[in-house]
Amino acid sequence: MKPACIFDLDGVIVDTAKYHYLAWKRLANSLGFDFTEHDNEQLKGVSRVESLKLILRLGGKQLDDAEFDAALVRKNGWYLEYIQQIGSEEILPGAAEFLTSVRAQGIKVALGSASKNAVLILERIQLLDQFDAIVDGNKVSKAKPDPEVFLKAAEELAVPASACIVFEDAVAGVQAARNAGMKVVGIGSAAVLDQANLVLPNFAGLSIADVLARDEILLPTKFYEMGKAGLGMGFS
Repeated sequence: MKPACIFDLDGVIVDTAKYHYLAWKRLANSLGFDFTEHDNEQLKGVSRVESLKLILRLGGKQLDDAEFDAALVRKNGWYLEYIQQIGSEEILPGAAEFLTSVRAQGIKVALGSASKNAVLILERIQLLDQFDAIVDGNKVSKAKPDPEVFLKAAEELAVPASACIVFEDAVAGVQAARNAGMKVVGIGSAAVLDQANLVLPNFAGLSIADVLARDEILLPTKFYEMGKAGLGMGFS
């Protein structure tokens, strides 16, 4: 059986975090308080509902259920306006090429994201056809660090959790992958993503063979055998 790769979306494949920030900031301003980029760091890997709860706590605001739901709709509407502008130029360095290297080895690929707009974004950046399964906020109810999104992705790929490698840029996402019993590659800062098995600044110049050759990512031998030099891969 071959291993599988599961990718988060925002901050891993494409940079849409800035558009989330602009939409949340616009919402906070409409409610009478500010929301900074520093505040926004707390939202990484967090669902839309939990993000709004956190923002309201930061602003010292309370909304009734109807106002809360209306605020979510407003924020999403503004976010959708922003992401209509994106294209393939928004793909993060090396991500498209890395996906190509994964698929070239016949490895299954899934998306595991809290975003409810994942399909739209993948269509806009022309990468939708690179994924065998898409598990997003429309399919799961529990936010990372709960492992639901990654376990659901493994289920849809028909691959055991222990054979999955997750690529994540958020602390909550790294924790979710570990909670699922999966190996996890952090994309970003090693100081921040210190719970990941391996941390890379980005995908630039890398292939899946480079990752699978690393001792930190060794999977059970029943899933693959690979020379230490990374010069060829044989799957059972």
